[in-house]
Amino acid sequence: MVALQALFHAIAQAQDEQTLRLHISAQMSEYFSATRSGLFFFAQIPLANSKLQKALQIALSPQHNPVTRYLLERHAPVHEALVVEPKTWKLICPRADHWHVMAGPIVGTGQLVGVVGFTREQGMPAFDSQNLTDLSALCMHISAWLATVRSQHPLLQTERLTPREVQIADLVAQGRTNAEISTELWITENSVKQALKRMFCKLEVSSRTQMVAKLSTASK
Repeated sequence: MVALQALFHAIAQAQDEQTLRLHISAQMSEYFSATRSGLFFFAQIPLANSKLQKALQIALSPQHNPVTRYLLERHAPVHEALVVEPKTWKLICPRADHWHVMAGPIVGTGQLVGVVGFTREQGMPAFDSQNLTDLSALCMHISAWLATVRSQHPLLQTERLTPREVQIADLVAQGRTNAEISTELWITENSVKQALKRMFCKLEVSSRTQMVAKLSTASK
């Protein structure tokens, strides 16, 4: 059985959001005895997977999902039984592998910047108050880690680039092509191109060379 302290240690050792997700997803699922688990940073979803973005927009709609509404309003962990009757939840989310759900907030600068989510399938026990307490501690560690990691990279502060855009900028500075960047970050080449367009606009440059030069100056 994974200990909560082991999860805290894994969070502290992660170098970036992608590494964090890879290192703790399986451990989180085991700790909370979840059928599925997910760790999402909203800034990365559009580049990583447009289909996932659309699915999450529906699933996380506060108008239709009381769990999401609770997260947005309170910035506190929640499971479905706290906010809705069982029969109503089955109408909102009839999937057998989402019979029970629990979610916690990742918060930065007073805003919801990500979500940690878990599901259990039909026949499994519901998430309880102890699960919420443990998830609260986990979310606090992730939120604190995120603030530290982002503060250590000057480009995230001075140029308002997302963590994914910073990764792309670093690879561009290393001379990588769009195809090489897409392979390394597990995103499509078109996603890289679209990201570069947004980055050029933010930085008010028109070429990769100008972008690298400006970011090099900003990081000094």
